This record gives sequence, C-alpha cells and structure tokens, in this order.
Amino acid sequence: MPDAVKTRLYRSPLRAARAAATRGAVLDAARELFADRGYAATSVAEVARRAGVSVDTVYTAVGRKPQLLLAIHDLELAGGVDGVASPQRDYVAVVRAAPTARAKLEVYAAALADRLPRVVPLLESLQEAARTDPECAAVLESLERRRREMMGHLAHDLRAGGGLRRDLDDREVAHRLWMANSAAYYRLSTADGRSPQDYAALVLETWVATLLAD
Repeated sequence: MPDAVKTRLYRSPLRAARAAATRGAVLDAARELFADRGYAATSVAEVARRAGVSVDTVYTAVGRKPQLLLAIHDLELAGGVDGVASPQRDYVAVVRAAPTARAKLEVYAAALADRLPRVVPLLESLQEAARTDPECAAVLESLERRRREMMGHLAHDLRAGGGLRRDLDDREVAHRLWMANSAAYYRLSTADGRSPQDYAALVLETWVATLLAD
C-alpha cells in the first residue's frame, strides 16, 4: 500500500504539469487564430490542429469556443499568467499598495493602457458573437457583471486612500470608473490615431477632475 501511495503522489504532479502544458498550447493557438482571423472565422477544430491536440482535448482543457475567448481575455488581463483570479492580478496589488486615491488611479490608468489594446478586440468579438449565440451572450454578461464588481472594489480602495469627493458614494464612483474602462470608451478615446497612452492620460484626467476632492 505505501508503494501505491508513493506512485500516485509521484504521478499526480506529472499529470498536472502535462495538463497545464496542454492548456497553455490550446490557449496560445486560440489567441493566435483569434488575432489573425477573428472569433467568428476560427473553429475549435482549427485551434485543435494548431495546438496539436484533438477537439475533445480542447473541450477538456479549456471548454467550448466562448470559454476559449473568456480564458484568453483573462490571460491578457493577468499579464500572460493563466489561472489568476481578478483580485490577484499583478496591477491590482500595486493599486491597493498605492498610498493615495490619485496614485491608485495613476497605476490603474497605466495598467489599462497596457492591457486594453489586446483585450478590447477580444471583447468586441464576443459582443458580435453574442448577438446570435446565447452561450456567448451569457459569457459577455458574466464579464460585465464581474467588471462592475471589480469597480466596486476599486471604489472602496480609492475611498480608503483618501481624497474622494464626499458627495459621491462608492456606487457612483464605481459607475464612473466602469464607464471609462469599457471597450467602447477605449475605442472612442483612441480614434484618429490616438495611442493607448493618450487614452490613459484622458481617463486619468477625467477621473481626477470628477472623483477627487482637490
């Protein structure tokens, strides 16, 4: 019996490593195909071929096509690290550690400028697919709900940093943050050749002017 237990303990990390490698290959393949061809023109079979696995393995490792897009969306927001929950993303820790509300907003705006250029096209693909695909619509609704929740947490962190207008409650602060970090606002802010850094400067200026007391 002890030998059997040792064998299981030895094989379990190996299986986990193989599963992680397979998931990584699937996500890399899907990310490349979505970027090259778009969501609608990419099939799960093509993802499987590029990853060197079967279609069933794609479903097991990640899920159906909407789940693939969701996983890549989260991967991009987490800076390329898979399986990181929203509150544990690297920039979230830096935002929370910043000493003032303004400093927190500066960190967050810079993080958006870094991540949104890769995330926004994914969201737009999901929005397009959600018009006819109920599963995509459900994923999109889940993402929007999660984004609102995260802005609620950020509003609370800003309040703790001090300097927010006293006439705005956390719900209103979260709403203004939520509007400005949307895909639509990003596209409008980067129109006519404007850069992601221009977007970051604009949202920071807007947030400082409308959210902070001074």
